[in-house]
Amino acid sequence: MQYAVSYNELNEFAQLFWKSFPNATIFAFHGEMGAGKTTIITALCEAKGVTEVIGSPTFSIINEYVFNKNNETGSIFHMDLYRLNSVEEIIRAGVEDCLESGSICMVEWPEKAAELFDEQTIHVIIKPLSDTERLIDIPSITAGIFK
Repeated sequence: MQYAVSYNELNEFAQLFWKSFPNATIFAFHGEMGAGKTTIITALCEAKGVTEVIGSPTFSIINEYVFNKNNETGSIFHMDLYRLNSVEEIIRAGVEDCLESGSICMVEWPEKAAELFDEQTIHVIIKPLSDTERLIDIPSITAGIFK
């Protein structure tokens, strides 16, 4: 599935995203620096019912948010692996624990720890089309995305 999404269409995209993946829990976001990974994750969290401030976990590594919408409650872990240098360091930071928690996990820079993601992972590839528009590609078969 491919979507060309402008910033003013993010809320609409987020609603469609959650309808498309109602039972998925692990999402890997790929894209160059500045592609819009955090912006899109923010829209997804807001659409899920997160009301707290959503920020980039570049320095904290893992941010946890609570959502509550339509009688559904839970946690969303937003992780950014950019500053970590090895799979061992990523595991020590608690990323693997989050991925195994059953909670929704949204991971930026997942290629830093490709072996932690299985075939159930939904990969989201983001490419800038312009200053205000992004191409969001969600391959129907995401296994092997790191190859």
